[in-house]
Amino acid sequence: MADPVRPALTLYSRTWCHLCDEMLSGLQSLQSEQPFELTVIDVDSDPALEQRFGEWVPVLMHGDRELCHYHMDSAAVTDYLRKIR
Repeated sequence: MADPVRPALTLYSRTWCHLCDEMLSGLQSLQSEQPFELTVIDVDSDPALEQRFGEWVPVLMHGDRELCHYHMDSAAVTDYLRKIR
């Protein structure tokens, strides 16, 4: 069972993506204010993920719920994390 105090977020990205790097940096900064676990998955490491996401990266998810894509939406992520606690 997931820890409600430290929800597990997943960032789908790829290594050569500057938007992915920017979102990861924003998430790492946000972790000091809003504790959460973060798993980064390279969509190019799995053909099914590559087909699912295509150029639609970065994508930040909590379970099946998309929190943001392309650009970090700090306000939306912060609000969501507060609501689920």
